Amino acid sequence: MSAAITDPDSLAADARAARTRLLLTGPVGATLARLAAPNILAMLVSAAMNISEAAFAGMIGVSALAGIALVYPLVMLVQMLSAGSMGGAISSAVSRALGAGEAARAERLVVAAWVIAGTIALAFAVVLLLFGAPMFAALSGGGEAGQQALAYAMIYFPGCIAVWLTHSTLSAIRGCGNMAMPSLLLTGASIATIPLSGALALGWGPFPVLGLAGLALGQISVFTVTALIAVFYVISGRAGLRVSGIGLGLHHFADILRVGAASSLNALQTVITIVAITAIVGQFGEAALAGYGLGARLEFIMVPVVFGVGAAMTAMVGANIGAGNRDRALRIGWTGSVAAGAIVGGVGLFFALFPDLWLGLFLEPDNAAALAAGRSYFRTVAPFYALFALGLALYFASQGAGRVFWPILGGGARMIVAIGGALALTNAGFGLVGVFAAIAGGMAAYGLVTALGIALTRWR
Repeated sequence: MSAAITDPDSLAADARAARTRLLLTGPVGATLARLAAPNILAMLVSAAMNISEAAFAGMIGVSALAGIALVYPLVMLVQMLSAGSMGGAISSAVSRALGAGEAARAERLVVAAWVIAGTIALAFAVVLLLFGAPMFAALSGGGEAGQQALAYAMIYFPGCIAVWLTHSTLSAIRGCGNMAMPSLLLTGASIATIPLSGALALGWGPFPVLGLAGLALGQISVFTVTALIAVFYVISGRAGLRVSGIGLGLHHFADILRVGAASSLNALQTVITIVAITAIVGQFGEAALAGYGLGARLEFIMVPVVFGVGAAMTAMVGANIGAGNRDRALRIGWTGSVAAGAIVGGVGLFFALFPDLWLGLFLEPDNAAALAAGRSYFRTVAPFYALFALGLALYFASQGAGRVFWPILGGGARMIVAIGGALALTNAGFGLVGVFAAIAGGMAAYGLVTALGIALTRWR
């Protein structure tokens, strides 16, 4: 038997090449479903982790729930940038290189991805250490919620390099057409985080009672182990790439940052919108902030669900754009995005009709004010989840194409409509209902602007 057949590196490279061929020639719907399924499973387990975090915070108290509402947009910014914006750009760059038959370029892109991830993680840590305390104090009006948010942030952000390395490495693996390994690792990480975070936050068994700091410590500890496993998987050659920094140049960083930097504007727009809306809602009191935070948390959880489909689309679209198959790439983008809109839209309509099935997981019946705020949010905003998901899924597909102008424009429209509308309607005396109506209008603007722009330009 020849060495080429028995050599593990050759077998891994052959498997990677077969996955790339599937991206280029497999039936669109069936291939997308096959690739998206493990991602969706991993994201659903990740959603369970997010739900458990809110539940643990609720056990600590309403102030802790409000504190989580304050810090969660920034936590989501890390996750959206590392897994979505930069992660999608990494996956897109690797898949486009492989689609064009340039495996050596893909190998150097992985090293560039690690350097970018470490640099951005360090920037997050420095900014939050310097400005976290005054920022959360301002957002909370100097209340207990701000202290709770700071306790979480001072653990999470100095340790977020683990999150960045995890997602950048897994994104590179997805770019090779391998969705199973990243999904397996993320599923394991989410499952392990739930009991560890709960134990550290609430003091189960021999663990100390650390409150919200314990929730952050549990997550960072698990992701540190996950990052090490993911990096070893790639370095060992199991991803089908011989990773090397030899020949690494500025053009490799530019290949990622050209899409990643532009995509990051979309994530920043989302978080700026949510932080501004959170500040506006905070004017109505802690109970309103807690109720809104629970509603917004379900919205955030929908992002990973869309990501489950979107990550598969990024790799498929990227490989086909690299191979010059633009029509097939567009067909993939629309197929996956409409499916994501239908799934998330169905969830939104369900909770618009039955909001207490969600709110009751975190709030006792005597928390009347928080429950009322949460119900108002779901009944006003949740029917528009479908358009939000459509725009977000098209964003992931556009990353694969290396053309993210329209999703960014859609994100800008969402930001203007949501923030401007919330301020105008609040000043006009519409209260929380006016704020929630503005959020819904922003979601509609995001989905419609993004979809119309891509339909007209076809990523040209």
